[in-house]
Amino acid sequence: MSVHLINPSDTSFGIGIIVPRWLYVLATATPARFGTPNIVDETLDPMDYSQIQPGDIVGIGIHTLNALRGYEVGQKARERGAHVVFGGSHVTLYPEEAFEHGGATAVVKGDGDNIWSQVLDDIEKGKPGRIYDGGRIEGDAFLPARWDLMRSEDYMIASVQTVRGCPKHCSFCSVWRTDGQRPRQRTSDIVLQEVVELRRKGFRFILLADDNFYPVTKQDVELEERRNGARVDELKAIRAERFELLDRLAELPHDMVFLTQITMEAADDDEYLDAMKRANVKGALVGVESVTEEGLKAVMKDFNVAGDALVERLRKFVDHDVHILGSFIFGLSTDRDDTFDATADLAAKAGVDFAQFVTLTPFPGTVDFIKWEREIDQAKETVDGIPLNRFWLIPRSKRPKLYLPHPTMTPREIRTKTQEVWKKFYSFTNVWKRSRVTNNLRDRLSYILISLLFPQMYANTGLATDSARSRARQWAKLIAKPCRRVFTAKPMPELQVPPAKPPRPQYV
Repeated sequence: MSVHLINPSDTSFGIGIIVPRWLYVLATATPARFGTPNIVDETLDPMDYSQIQPGDIVGIGIHTLNALRGYEVGQKARERGAHVVFGGSHVTLYPEEAFEHGGATAVVKGDGDNIWSQVLDDIEKGKPGRIYDGGRIEGDAFLPARWDLMRSEDYMIASVQTVRGCPKHCSFCSVWRTDGQRPRQRTSDIVLQEVVELRRKGFRFILLADDNFYPVTKQDVELEERRNGARVDELKAIRAERFELLDRLAELPHDMVFLTQITMEAADDDEYLDAMKRANVKGALVGVESVTEEGLKAVMKDFNVAGDALVERLRKFVDHDVHILGSFIFGLSTDRDDTFDATADLAAKAGVDFAQFVTLTPFPGTVDFIKWEREIDQAKETVDGIPLNRFWLIPRSKRPKLYLPHPTMTPREIRTKTQEVWKKFYSFTNVWKRSRVTNNLRDRLSYILISLLFPQMYANTGLATDSARSRARQWAKLIAKPCRRVFTAKPMPELQVPPAKPPRPQYV
């Protein structure tokens, strides 16, 4: 009885951009008596089904966008006589779907770290449960990844998680509904052990793959103190732990680069940004979403700002040497013809180094999806007999490009204008100008290559035509391999974990 862990994808580039961490965490959770799991990441190579034997256990993790491919893999594994177990954010929301479409033996909702071994035990005994609930485990129960099983030459960027959960409630995001709004944080000791292990293997770039790298703001603590709330000590402890982690990351080799995602409020916390700079946290995805106040209200993100105030906030990150990947959403009901150019101009004015321009999509588990599902006529809105509110089950080539109606623009207009913004922002002239922010030739080359690769990767989001996506895949394959060379460094097998420092004051 062998265990296979599969990250499904219908597109492979031969080189992975970011390591799918969950594969190696579940490898840690697999009891030794089952042997070493066979790990398959289909962003590298498609699954070879001849490896699966009757009685094997196949674990498949899915989110909404790769759910259909995951179900295809599950069905084929089941046909070969394997026990198929699904997990991930999508089946946490739709556990029954995996039985109907994926040939599931069992489904795991929530965190899989602790419950995976129970699932394997039950299957081994011939008594598998149907739906397991892993819940939301505390930070000290997060399992480290088995990085010894990873082929370093396959990936550009490694990933380590420090916290799960996000206290915000954006209408387009499902994280706060699936992972919760209370931050569940690991200690810096455990995080540093993984980071050092990855640098020993030659990884320079590491994604701190958190739902929100700034889980407690200064304002959160101040507000709780004014209320004489019961969570003051808890919030201060989380904040202090953040500073301890950043202080210890700063002790690592200076060729290391950390990336993460963070909310705009961190721009108001100079002390935190200073700590990020010292720790070489040089890149952060910031959800800007909209450049107008009306747009921010539409997505329940009014803790952001717009206009000149937005430029000022984004520049604060840039001034602290944190390069921004700005995330912008088009297709909001408040968008107008001039919104597209205004967004591109603001991104340039604010010094944003990378940007993604996505169209509003109602993903399961979000407030937007609940509202949209309530409004559409499910009997009439179908594609090949599949209800539109289950769009992830529709073959990618047949899915609509946009789902939400707009009061003044057609889907074609929104799509065309969005693509024009992509082309403008990532024109070689603009990429070359932005590359001047780097300090040396190697970093400049890294920036240019990634700027060429990034829009090719995003051509697979559904905005582009089938032929354009095919061309983009070919370009991505060509660019990815030389890209990887500038992301890695000579392994440092002798590197040690920096010792813990005396606790810093609990900042407010």
